[in-house]
Amino acid sequence: MISDEQVIWIEQANYLGDYRLELFFNDNTSQQIDFFPFLSSSRNPLIRKYLDIEEFRNYSLDEGDLQWNDYDLCFPIADLYENSIIR
Repeated sequence: MISDEQVIWIEQANYLGDYRLELFFNDNTSQQIDFFPFLSSSRNPLIRKYLDIEEFRNYSLDEGDLQWNDYDLCFPIADLYENSIIR
């Protein structure tokens, strides 16, 4: 859990295959996150488009945030840090 005085950001993201990324945070922790459950359970076509693996793999880091297509899809840092993406 992130404490109130911590400022956390993502320093690096590595593609692991399928819909999984490994995220490395500035406090020397990391998380392996499977985005498939979130993407596949969404009914929103703007989110489901990232089930196209080429779209999913087109992620980037912007000032410590993980995002896709100029923030078309992004997640709160705390959720990524705790590996608790809400479905």
